[in-house]
Amino acid sequence: MLTLKNIYFSVGEFPLLDHVNFEILPKERIALIGRNGEGKSTLLRILSQAIPADSGEILKPAYLKISRLAQELPESLEITVYEMVAQGLQDLSDILVQYHQLLSQTDGHDEAWMHQVNILQQQIDQRDGWQIQQRIERVIHDLALPENMKVSALSGGWRRRVALAQALVQEPDILLLDEPTNHLDLDAIQWLEKMLLNYPKTIIFITHDRALLRKLATRIVELDRGKLTTYPPDYDTYLERKEQALEEEARHNALFDKKLSDEEQWIRQGVKARRTRNEGRVRALKALREERSQRRVIKEKPKFEINDPFQGGKTIIQAEHISFGYSPEKLLIEDFTFTIQRGDKIAIVGQNGTGKTTLIKLLCGMLTPTQGSVKASPTNQIAFFDQNRDHLNKEETVMANVAEGDDTIEIQGKKKHVIGYLGDFLFSPSKCRSLAKILSGGEQNRLLLAKLFARPANVLVLDEPTNDLDIESLTVLEDLLLNYQGTVIIISHDREFIDNIATHTIAFEDSGKISINVGGYSDWLARKTVPLEKKKKTPDQKPAQKTPSEKKPHKLSFNEQRELDALPEAIEKLETKIHDLQLKMSEPEFYAKPKAEIETANKALQDLQEALHKAYARWEVLSG
Repeated sequence: MLTLKNIYFSVGEFPLLDHVNFEILPKERIALIGRNGEGKSTLLRILSQAIPADSGEILKPAYLKISRLAQELPESLEITVYEMVAQGLQDLSDILVQYHQLLSQTDGHDEAWMHQVNILQQQIDQRDGWQIQQRIERVIHDLALPENMKVSALSGGWRRRVALAQALVQEPDILLLDEPTNHLDLDAIQWLEKMLLNYPKTIIFITHDRALLRKLATRIVELDRGKLTTYPPDYDTYLERKEQALEEEARHNALFDKKLSDEEQWIRQGVKARRTRNEGRVRALKALREERSQRRVIKEKPKFEINDPFQGGKTIIQAEHISFGYSPEKLLIEDFTFTIQRGDKIAIVGQNGTGKTTLIKLLCGMLTPTQGSVKASPTNQIAFFDQNRDHLNKEETVMANVAEGDDTIEIQGKKKHVIGYLGDFLFSPSKCRSLAKILSGGEQNRLLLAKLFARPANVLVLDEPTNDLDIESLTVLEDLLLNYQGTVIIISHDREFIDNIATHTIAFEDSGKISINVGGYSDWLARKTVPLEKKKKTPDQKPAQKTPSEKKPHKLSFNEQRELDALPEAIEKLETKIHDLQLKMSEPEFYAKPKAEIETANKALQDLQEALHKAYARWEVLSG
């Protein structure tokens, strides 16, 4: 479909695209991966002809249609969602927008209005526009977009959906997607995944979402130091082969460096090296030197460091029957009860606008519930990562954002120079002195993480920390959080990230209820879909004839009924005991007691919680 021939593009010391040759085939779904700053987004811009390459050719047929979803959010324009989506259709968009605006009018349907509608209908007929209008309406419907709302009134997540709709409505031969899941909620990501799987043409996508990559990719292409390398679509196989390639590269470089060292030692012998018959060897040495100067060494992996949390109380936050709404008519949170213990890794999932960030603010004391109470350990120190990066001062340097006027910071009880610390987050010394506002999205995320991890805290609150991070940085962040001894609360739409981190998942369900689930996203999804799967029938399956015993609900025996009647009181007693014990253990002086007494209390709490879990399970069986 399209061929890149000897494409070269450079903006600095080394080229982002170093004489690249590449072919794109029909119906491929190519995952383009690589570190932040390697030039992935630049390659998509060149493919879409948004910018020209410095040299080289792009060979493609004239009819080929390419559309691109940019990584950046679209501007907050004073136009409707329908108008912005229709802009993707170029000259036909004006006619469809006018027609849509006329039909949206609730009054003024006079003769002039009817005349204008007829003219537009004729123009749409002539250009076969009805099918295109249906396409706009279908995409808007599928992405659940408010078609008549102004784009300026939408949140970042909704503006992302609008930009995605604008790219999809063109039905291009090659669809370019730069981090398509950024700012989308889980439902929208699942819809996007299904739609892209069924998309009949070619897709090239950049993503940090490994679940999406595993599901979609028919080929993985890595951009590394200006070169493109193709790997099989299996992500785990890619990791293995990449590791092998790096080992082979290191072995080759070691042999090359040994040869260069031997030749440099030979040339230092002087007269012997200048003899006529050795001129060829001298020229070969110069060639070796030139080759070595052009070598691009792979950058080291990021090494995120974080201060160890101080040991506070066992119970970090306790929410009891809390409710909250910004208006009395509609509650975002209703009768929510949950206890967060030290070391818990809590993921909060749900659609955009359901109240995830509101719940975090309630738990962290930034909002007061309209009903119920939130009790926090007095020793809590909370470090907050916000997805809008409001905690960064964009007009300050990278260094100043982290060190705040000092040259050193304290990490793991040791003083460390801020440039060395930021180097572990992949900031070069020159980048450390740059203003934060010139950083890319991924670099700003790494800077905010560096600032966050340098602070003493025992509770990390991370609102969409994975946006714009490359996969390598993401896996390093995962490892750090897994080994972190403090408490972590995460809002994320990255399914694999949640699965790898979370001990509990708080889910805002479609019903409006909030469920609390042990484990990650996949565990919650499995429990959520089990009841639906039990109800499913094959197309040809006929209802079986019910026996008399199946027609009636199971009748409890005398002993089962007595057990069911006694369970609510038993559950209440267990909850009271757990509550009292948690209060006792949250007192600062509790952890000054002998170790054996602390361990006994911990064991008692675990036994009570297990008994409560069994009691609830038994109550569900008997009452069901």
